[in-house]
Amino acid sequence: MNNNGKTSIIVPARNEEANIADILGELRRMGYDDILVIDGNSKDGTAEIAKKYGAHVVRQNGVGKGAAIRQVLDQVNGADIVVLMDADGSMRPREIPFLEEALASDAEVVKGSRFLPGGYSEDMNLLRRIGNHFLMSLVNLLWSANYTDLCYGFAAFRKDAVEKIAPFLASENFEIETEIFIKAKKLELKVREIPSIELRRKYGKSNLKIFPDGLRILREIISEFIFSK
Repeated sequence: MNNNGKTSIIVPARNEEANIADILGELRRMGYDDILVIDGNSKDGTAEIAKKYGAHVVRQNGVGKGAAIRQVLDQVNGADIVVLMDADGSMRPREIPFLEEALASDAEVVKGSRFLPGGYSEDMNLLRRIGNHFLMSLVNLLWSANYTDLCYGFAAFRKDAVEKIAPFLASENFEIETEIFIKAKKLELKVREIPSIELRRKYGKSNLKIFPDGLRILREIISEFIFSK
């Protein structure tokens, strides 16, 4: 997709017909017209609603959020900026200009953080908070990083950062965010965090499973460390 220097927005979605219209509607009102929805073989009307709002819809070949993101990254290689955001309404489109502004400085990757001053989450229980803190601390220890949030995929990338990271991605599921931010550190990219507010999803239940997905993220961290060279 060639958008002549505009921002491309990737939205992985699976059975999000009740939420995706609000997100796409706000994005269009803000002037974003290069939106790619990667549909994870939804059983509802997610794809049809996305098309109604002018999004380019790609049907996912495999299964899992990571597989979806990897499938379409090369389809936005004409963009100057690529934004990743979820389809469940938890991430606010109005924060995208702040991600873009941070990229306009010296950052190559900008990620939202729910734990910086000004950021918070409406949808994080104690167990998720403890797990996120443990995994984040482990990544910071192993790679001398200073992340304040890890398991949150609201992020923006310069085109050249996408080109550097994409060939090395292998995750199939929710561990994709962790892999991206570890790979960014290993590739010595300039990563900046900005405050982000995570909203509670309006409708439906999350596809995230705390224990299975938490273990996948932990395995990803260990694997990245063992095969770091």
